Amino acid sequence: MDFLKSGLKTVLGAPEPGQQPSVAETVERLVERASNSTLLEDRRDACRALKAMSRKYRLEVGAQGLDTLRQILELDKADNETVNYALDTLNNIVSPSQFEEEEDKPHIPMNIGDQFTEMFIKDPHNIQLLLDLLDEYDFRVRLSTVQLLISLLTNRTKDIQEIILDKPMGVSKMMDLLSDNREVIRNETLLLLIKLTKGNANIQKIVAFENAFDRLFEILCTEGYSDGGIIVEDCLLLMLNLLKNNSSNINFFKEGSYIQKMLPMFNIPDNSEEAGWSPQKVSNVHCMLQLVRTLVSPSNSAQIVSNCQKIMNNAGLLNALCNILMASGVPADILTETINTVGEVVRGDATNQEFIGTVIAPSYPPRPAIIVLLMSMVNEKQPFPLRCAVLYCFQCYLYRNEVSQANLVQTLLPSSTDVSSLTSGQILCGGLFSSDLLSNWFSAVALMHALIDNTTQKEQLLRVLLATNIGSTPVSLLHQCTLLLQQTTKLQSKVALLMLLAQWTAHCPAAVACFLRASGAVACLVNHTSCNEHDDNDCLLQGLSAFLLAICIHFNDDSVPSQSADSLRQLLLKRVGLETFTAKLGEVSRHELYNRAAKHPQLRGAAPADVLVDYEFCRLFKSLEGVLIQSVQMKQENGVNEERQSSEADLQQYKQVIRLQDARLSELLQQLEALAGQAASLQSALNDSLAANSLLKDENTLLKAQVSANSLPQSQPNLVQPPDPRIGEYEARIQQLTDEVTRLTRDLNVVRESQKNSAEELEKMKKDQDDLLELLADQDLKLNEYNMKLLSMGSSIEEDNVIEPEENST
Repeated sequence: MDFLKSGLKTVLGAPEPGQQPSVAETVERLVERASNSTLLEDRRDACRALKAMSRKYRLEVGAQGLDTLRQILELDKADNETVNYALDTLNNIVSPSQFEEEEDKPHIPMNIGDQFTEMFIKDPHNIQLLLDLLDEYDFRVRLSTVQLLISLLTNRTKDIQEIILDKPMGVSKMMDLLSDNREVIRNETLLLLIKLTKGNANIQKIVAFENAFDRLFEILCTEGYSDGGIIVEDCLLLMLNLLKNNSSNINFFKEGSYIQKMLPMFNIPDNSEEAGWSPQKVSNVHCMLQLVRTLVSPSNSAQIVSNCQKIMNNAGLLNALCNILMASGVPADILTETINTVGEVVRGDATNQEFIGTVIAPSYPPRPAIIVLLMSMVNEKQPFPLRCAVLYCFQCYLYRNEVSQANLVQTLLPSSTDVSSLTSGQILCGGLFSSDLLSNWFSAVALMHALIDNTTQKEQLLRVLLATNIGSTPVSLLHQCTLLLQQTTKLQSKVALLMLLAQWTAHCPAAVACFLRASGAVACLVNHTSCNEHDDNDCLLQGLSAFLLAICIHFNDDSVPSQSADSLRQLLLKRVGLETFTAKLGEVSRHELYNRAAKHPQLRGAAPADVLVDYEFCRLFKSLEGVLIQSVQMKQENGVNEERQSSEADLQQYKQVIRLQDARLSELLQQLEALAGQAASLQSALNDSLAANSLLKDENTLLKAQVSANSLPQSQPNLVQPPDPRIGEYEARIQQLTDEVTRLTRDLNVVRESQKNSAEELEKMKKDQDDLLELLADQDLKLNEYNMKLLSMGSSIEEDNVIEPEENST
């Protein structure tokens, strides 16, 4: 501290006696010195002092010196020492964590670094300054720049990502730092790239195509793969960022033969049990397994998953994973994650599923790995996450593999071969009827997955007989499950059995008939469905009971006369009611654990109490819910439907009449328009004729007057003037025009009479149409009443394509 004070005195000069400057004044003077001093040494000393004060007095230094420090990065970049001081000061100002020196200052906001980051990146040119400084080979400048970028990305990840995307060669400059032979810079660059690639697909693609995978595998090899230090974990985390939810990078990774390069990471030495697993090795292997799961995750496209699974098997990666699975001394969390990883590598791939079925565990006596895993699943002393992982792996082993499903069911059927060895079917039956609730649930769900989309195995499983006591008559597995459903009081067991029975009976009338023959089965379902408990889990139980009861109605072939589909439907409507039944089914899809299970095939529960619903059952429920509701509603709708159909027939008849009337009305309107046009043309011709006639009469009169004026005097009576020949021509023309006028007048009268008749017929048609529209409105009201009755009964109404008559204007 004395050194700091002496340094400040050197920079600022000794204060006057009795006057101690405040922190703000000191910072102000340092900022002014760093900004305005002409000597480089003075500016460097001021930056050194600001760096020393920036940890304890971050607020003051940042508020007054942020712009000056940015200016130094631009103007003094030739002096590495000054630039380094400025970078370190900026890094302290925007640091996302609180310094020890600030703990006694409660007035400083916790997000002060975030606020200064926002101020710094308002001008994107500041980020460009930092990217340009990455080209500087000086160790301190390059390291400080990388650390400052890490702090900025921590505070404002998305903003910095967008700015860097806009900067040419920005990502490339960071990638070049991975080749720096100074490990400190390389390691800090890994941290920078991890933050830079988080959640941004565009940056992930750029980094991947900058040969990131090659450089990362080189580092992994240098560091010793799983036995390496934290740098191995950082490399794997960066790979995870590049591949997660990025199909383009996964394809690039697959086609670049990088999957084959993963094999050395999973080579566990034989003496690993004696050497032990360090915490860092556990973290490294966990990240390696996460990397494999990212490539074959069920959320990826089926084509990508299938290709990656084949490559992993051919490259020996699946075999290496099985070796870890069967190795001794593996920590529980690594073993759990390995089981999940193996499950996803074999999920849906018949070749890989066959391979895992042939793996033999190094036990005495030797047993298949699947048997050993199932024994762990039904062992209540095993950790809960491990048991969940085994169930998921077994589900993946059965997924879309009819051979595996048939083999499981076959182990439960009567056989003449040696049955001294333990089979998967025996383990699941033992777990199904054990006193451990989790074993009940796991076994029921595992058995359910052997029946998915496989009607043949559903019917085969009906042949399985169980001897409950020595000397007692064997009963079928389905009857025993039904009996257990009636006897158990544990919610978890009830839900598991309901899911198993629902999957078993869906699309299988033979299983429905067998279930209905069981004593008390229907009564148990009806009692559960009609129960009025309002707890969330109780509502789930009621909904599942209603679901199974509806399956028994819909897939009922009436082979059990006393439990036919109609009788069960009437019983459900009478004891429960349609509205209550629909509400109970709706409660299932609204349950929190149902929605959680429906998101991913892997069972994810923090505690045993969270294990209630299975992913495949959610798919079954979603596909059948609407169908079952319609099936139950069918009979109740019959009476209303008949009345509704008769009304619809009348309505269609009225609509047909209106369509005919509308067509006739349109035809008459067209005729009326044609007659009106014809009348107009005749009237025009008549007017022209009258005008011509009048003109000729005037000319005739004029000619007669001229003749009279030119006649001979009376003294010459015997001389007669010959008539003008044009007079006869004019008189003939007048007579012709007179006849034409008479004809046109007659035609006009005929058209006017026809127009009058059409208008009268049109008026009559409009009156008839109004009457029909009133009848149609009455029918619509009746139809709406019937629809409301159906809606009140819970039925769905399909909208009719009603064709309304178009309004025609005259």
